[in-house]
Parts: sequence; structure tokens; C-alpha cells
Amino acid sequence: MPAYVTFFRFRSVSGKRSFRSINDPEHPLSLEELNVVEQIRVRVNDQQNTVGVEFTPTIPHCSMATLIGLSIKVKLLRSLPERFKIDVRITPGTHASEDAVNKQLADKERVAAALENSQLLEVVNQCLTSKARTL
Repeated sequence: MPAYVTFFRFRSVSGKRSFRSINDPEHPLSLEELNVVEQIRVRVNDQQNTVGVEFTPTIPHCSMATLIGLSIKVKLLRSLPERFKIDVRITPGTHASEDAVNKQLADKERVAAALENSQLLEVVNQCLTSKARTL
């Protein structure tokens, strides 16, 4: 299936522009503007109720990779119907700690514990808050 069809189906499933508006925690740009998240790296399977997103940190040693992945996952959890299983991971070969970050993002208990931390949740919410852009 062509990437644009997959992305179109994702947008139709989520009913929103999904993760396009997620802000990078260190830069005044969105993850899409930084090419951290790209259409081609989004997979949706309506029949199996799955959504997969691969993201590419801006540098191989990005210290914010886990926070970025958590922000993407939270955005999807808040935007999609509960029937979807969400898999967020780093694009293979693009980060020095890829396996460790992917393991954290796949662990439901770790994600739940992270979201119970009020300070971390505040940072995630800031990443998910739309920022006014100046032209």
C-alpha cells in the first residue's frame, strides 16, 4: 500500500491531524517540521486495530528520544478509539539507545508510571499543546 494511502487512512481513523502538531521539547518546531515523524513511517491496520509509528530523533544521541516517543504515544492514545493497539518506536538504526528506548515505550507499566509523574506529564502536555506560529 502506498505511504500516502496509509497516512490518509490514519488521518481518517484519528479524525485529527494526529501527531503533526506535537512540539519538539527542545526546539520551537513541531516533530513534523523537524522530520522526526514522517508520513511514510506511519502504519495503520484497521482490521487488526493497530497503529505503528516510527520516529527519527534529530541526532543519534538525542537525550529527548524517550520523551518524544512518549509524547507521540500519548497523543495517539488521546486521539484514537480505544480499540487500537499503538506501537511507537525509533526508526531502526537512527539512535544509539534504540533498543532501550523501544523497550520503555513498549512497556505498558512503564508508560503508565511515567504518566502518573505530574512533572513528566506536564512536559508531555506542553509538547502536545499547539503553539502559535509567527509568520
